[in-house]
Amino acid sequence: MSASFHEVRFPLRLSLAVSGGPVRRTDIVSLSNGRENRNQRWRNARRAYDAGSAVRSVADLYELTEFFEARSGQLHGFRFRDPVDFKSCGPLAEPGPFDQQIGTGDGENTQFQLIKIYGDAAASFERVIGKPVVGSVRVSVDGIEAPDIDFSVDATTGIVTFSGGAIPAIGAEIFAGYAFDVPVRFDTDRIDINMKAFNAGSVPSVPLMEIMP
Repeated sequence: MSASFHEVRFPLRLSLAVSGGPVRRTDIVSLSNGRENRNQRWRNARRAYDAGSAVRSVADLYELTEFFEARSGQLHGFRFRDPVDFKSCGPLAEPGPFDQQIGTGDGENTQFQLIKIYGDAAASFERVIGKPVVGSVRVSVDGIEAPDIDFSVDATTGIVTFSGGAIPAIGAEIFAGYAFDVPVRFDTDRIDINMKAFNAGSVPSVPLMEIMP
């Protein structure tokens, strides 16, 4: 059986208690004068989580095991909602059509990739959003929210496609707001269950790793 991606979401009730977040890889070499050379090994951050921290009961453990078996362990990817970073805006706000700039019109291009920018005055990082939540995407063109009939969204790639009669004009700024999931896979082919330890407060470690586009 070959690997694939299942367009299903990790149980939301469990994801709210998962631990984890972005991971980067940096090589640091200490020089003889006490200074450092730092080199970025990964261009992009990669999210890593531990679903074991979400297991609070035997029912939770069974639900997790059932989901794990349906994915054949590490073989198939799936959607996961980051408990903090899952919107084009902050976690306490609602996505709006002016949240993130995704492109500028040239009068011909009809497709634009959803992205999210993280940054401040010193630097910024552009993240590709490939798994938007169906029905959550709002788009604006040149400061005006576009009606749903003017565009479509591929929920499996995050590409926004404008219809023939709504192609953004030259110089028109295109913004979008949305909710999104993170594409991940289990980072283990084994779940160790020890009911004696579990009843004493120990839970299995169930690592999840982001699948990069």
